[in-house]
Amino acid sequence: MTAQSDALAAVRADFPILAREVNSEPLTYLDSANTSHKPRQVVDAVAEHYLRHNANVARAMHTLGAEATAAFEGAREKVARFVGAAQPAEIVFTKNASEALNLAAHTLGAGLRPGDEIVTTVMEHHSNIVPWQLLAERSGATLRWFDITADGRLDLEKARAENLINERTKIVTLAWVSNVLGTVNPTAEVAAAAHGVGATVVVDASQGVPHLPTDVAALGADLVAFTGHKMLGPTGIGVLWGRYDLLAALPPFLGGGEMIEVVRMAGSTYAPPPHRFEAGTPPIAQAVGLGAAVEYLEGVGIAAVAAHEHLLTEYALQRLHATAGVQILGPQTTQDRTGAISFTLAAGDLEIHPHDLMQLLDGRGIAVRGGHHCARPLHERLGIQASTRASVYLYNTRADIDRLADGLAYVRDFFGRRL
Repeated sequence: MTAQSDALAAVRADFPILAREVNSEPLTYLDSANTSHKPRQVVDAVAEHYLRHNANVARAMHTLGAEATAAFEGAREKVARFVGAAQPAEIVFTKNASEALNLAAHTLGAGLRPGDEIVTTVMEHHSNIVPWQLLAERSGATLRWFDITADGRLDLEKARAENLINERTKIVTLAWVSNVLGTVNPTAEVAAAAHGVGATVVVDASQGVPHLPTDVAALGADLVAFTGHKMLGPTGIGVLWGRYDLLAALPPFLGGGEMIEVVRMAGSTYAPPPHRFEAGTPPIAQAVGLGAAVEYLEGVGIAAVAAHEHLLTEYALQRLHATAGVQILGPQTTQDRTGAISFTLAAGDLEIHPHDLMQLLDGRGIAVRGGHHCARPLHERLGIQASTRASVYLYNTRADIDRLADGLAYVRDFFGRRL
């Protein structure tokens, strides 16, 4: 074995679920863009916390309370380091990226007025569309969006021609990486245009942080949202990074314990960031698990993860391009794209529904996702109802891609025989 294959085998050994069978077939998990698996180290860290250190944070003045607080704030420090934050206080823990984006929309929207504009893109996950639609309804602002090119990239030329970002633009929000197309968007270029008119920039990095070396400053954003369960961490934990001066200027999102300084019946004062935005008992064990996930990714090396996925994506694109009936959506090469690959499959003139495809692949132990992937406007823009998505992560192999390609050929032929 080569050193590279030895390293991959060692990684896979940390994920017991990969050794199981599904429908009497070896599990081929290609749905990490939906949620990633968790290594033993993360599961053990959560179990250790509950079994030996469980207490509430910042309240209990006893040994367990101090240990829980240290673990929780230690996780904040690890996440801050991982994304290049200037200080841990720029990291706000939420329950997922959706809550982080809603926090951004509610707090940034306090000063919006009719005539103001919010700009997003047609390729966004619903979590980065609906909060801004609600904000537009509340404030009277107008929601506008970037279109895409034929190869699934932001249409910057059309946006410039339409004067999409202008003096009325107050907020620009976009995905760093599309969860459907795998497109890596030029966030810094968009942010520069937005900042040029005084707008605030929010980036949904849920599909970026788990897969690419991340420097929040390099993204050009003012606020960045991502989630733990897509980066080997537990469910129930998300992150909003923000420039500290911006966070300090924003109002609270939720009211309750821990987010206050002094409460009187006549009024209250609020804690500084990040605690201003973390009302009530936070996701303590989940944060501990996310901290362990960060340490795991740092141990492997996020640059090594990105390089491994790049090679897998290149191989997957080759295999799928060579599979009759497959039509890949979005970028056709690995340039500025990640390993979330969505496609349609046809048998002759019959378009095979992604749900049927997903079910038949599952019968062969292959886990993919079928549907609109919480991105219905994008699918409407592409002129299709749904697609199938296969996505890779650090624990996937070329053999996984081979099983997928063979499975797609099987499904195509299965339906072809019934025409």
